[in-house]
Amino acid sequence: MTDYDVLRVFCGPGGGYGNELGVVREGSVLPERSDRQELAAKLGFGETVFVDDPERGVIDVYTPTMRLPFAGHPCVGTAWLLDVPELVTPAGVVGVRLDGEFSWIEARAEWAPAWTLRQCPSAAEVDALEVPPPGERSGTEVPPDGAGGSVYAWAWEDEAAGRVRARAFPGRIGEHGDSRSGGAGACAGGIDEDEATAAAALLLTDRLGRALNIIQGRGSQILTAPQPHGWVEVGGRVFLER
Repeated sequence: MTDYDVLRVFCGPGGGYGNELGVVREGSVLPERSDRQELAAKLGFGETVFVDDPERGVIDVYTPTMRLPFAGHPCVGTAWLLDVPELVTPAGVVGVRLDGEFSWIEARAEWAPAWTLRQCPSAAEVDALEVPPPGERSGTEVPPDGAGGSVYAWAWEDEAAGRVRARAFPGRIGEHGDSRSGGAGACAGGIDEDEATAAAALLLTDRLGRALNIIQGRGSQILTAPQPHGWVEVGGRVFLER
C-alpha cells in the first residue's frame, strides 16, 4: 500500500469532528491517473490528494469516483501539511496563509462544484432535517433541486454576528456509476451527509457577500471571508490523525 497521511479538516474548537482527508505526499509513486483513481476508491475518503511537487504546492485531487479540478477541504488540509504559500490546482492557483490555529485558502466560487443552497427559517429546523435516501432529494424535509443533486441546508444562528448552522447532503453516484447530481459535487454511494463542505461554504459566502462562521454537521467549524475581485477565503483547524 502507498504511504499516505490522514488529516481531519475543519475541526471544532476542541479538536473534534472535521472531515477526513487522505494525502499521498509522494505523488510520483503513482503517476498514472487510473492508478490514483483506483487508490482513492480503495481508501474511501471523500477526497484523496496526490502531491506532485511539494515545493511548489502542485496537487491532484480525487474522490472515490472522479478527479476534481478544485476541492476546498483538501486544499485547506494540504496547505497546512505542506506549509507552502500557495497550491497549484487544475482550476487555478490557490492562495494560502497559516494564522495560528487556522489554515486559510483563497479561491473563487466558480471553481466550486454545484450545490443547491437552501435557507431554512431556523437552526433548529436545519438540525431536524432527515437524511434523504440514496439518489433522492424529494419526499424528505430537504427541498429538491432541479437535478436531484447536492443540497446545502443552512440557517442563521445569529445573523448580526454572521453565525450559520448548516448541513450538507451530497448527490450520490447511482448503481451504474452515473452521477445523480450531474456534476463534480457527487459523492460515492456511502456518504449520507458531508461533515464539512468548503465548496458549499465558499458559494454561500460569495452569495451573501459577508464573512461567516459556520457550524456544519455534528460540530465542524468553517470560517469564511469575501475578498476583493471575486475571491473568497476559507479557513479552519487541521489535525493530523496518522
